[in-house]
Amino acid sequence: QVQLVESGGGLVQAGGSLRLSCAASGRSFSSYTMGWFRQVPGNEREFVAAVSWDRGSTYYADSVKGRFTISRDNAKNTVSLQMNSLKPEDTAVYYCAAAFGTVAVTATVGYPYWGQGAQVTVSS
Repeated sequence: QVQLVESGGGLVQAGGSLRLSCAASGRSFSSYTMGWFRQVPGNEREFVAAVSWDRGSTYYADSVKGRFTISRDNAKNTVSLQMNSLKPEDTAVYYCAAAFGTVAVTATVGYPYWGQGAQVTVSS
């Protein structure tokens, strides 16, 4: 079982930066693939970024590649999302997600564990 808690959301002007963090419970954190997803009202939850458990490979949605960076600290059981050059279309609730082992990293159905979400609002 994994418990996830996000922090670091807020309001920022377009072009600015925010850093989200996700704290996870459990001793097996290093065996979990970790991902970030986002959702706006009326839309499906969409993939943002992920980092694998085995080799730390990273994956990004085309819309955020080059602007966002995902990283994990297995010693602290945390995963972070550094968001730079933010755009109004990045406004959403951002969710941290975890899945045991190897998964289809871009698919929401592959992640059984989810955080409660952190609001990110980017003003134009």
